[in-house]
Amino acid sequence: MSQPPKIRVLSVDDHPLVREGIAAIIDHEPDMAMVAQAATGRDAIHQFREHRPDVTLMDLRLPDISGVDAMVAIRDEFPDTRVVVLTTFVGDAEIRRALSAGARGYVLKSMPPQEIVAVVRQVHAGQKRIPPDVAARLAEHVADEALTGRERDVLTHLARGNRNRDIAERLFICEDTVKVHLKHIMGKLGAGDRTEAVTIALRRGIIEL
Repeated sequence: MSQPPKIRVLSVDDHPLVREGIAAIIDHEPDMAMVAQAATGRDAIHQFREHRPDVTLMDLRLPDISGVDAMVAIRDEFPDTRVVVLTTFVGDAEIRRALSAGARGYVLKSMPPQEIVAVVRQVHAGQKRIPPDVAARLAEHVADEALTGRERDVLTHLARGNRNRDIAERLFICEDTVKVHLKHIMGKLGAGDRTEAVTIALRRGIIEL
């Protein structure tokens, strides 16, 4: 009796040690094989085209483009792509972006190896898998009013140390408009001041530096 084909996996992570660890975990499983690795988002797209893996393990933070952008590019070309986000980041905004982009699973690098390979099998079988702690993080902010694109722009510039006047000049708006945006931002995030707003936004993955 012939053995069923192995689940072919592509790993995308910019840390060589992490990629080696993931490869060791995958190749240890009798029904899986690591067919390719990539250290950047653009290389992930190239490796996917070349190897057409069954499941892709995708980190979110990559040195060129984000994991979400890489996933969108791959899924535009190959709509049936099955991607599992494998990351250290648990911000609800990042989770929501990844799922909206088509991720079938969202797992953390802190999870035991057997849980990670179980998610790979489930996603390969056509299921979706979000661990309870990740789902709880999403549910915590499900009723929150989202920041607009302009509000995220203002907050990003604020996080980079820019003053209201600098932000206004960079975004081609007046300083009073920046103040209004900041008032709305603090209200939506439940922040007492600008510093707390930046801290909350970074923790939740609403903005990145």
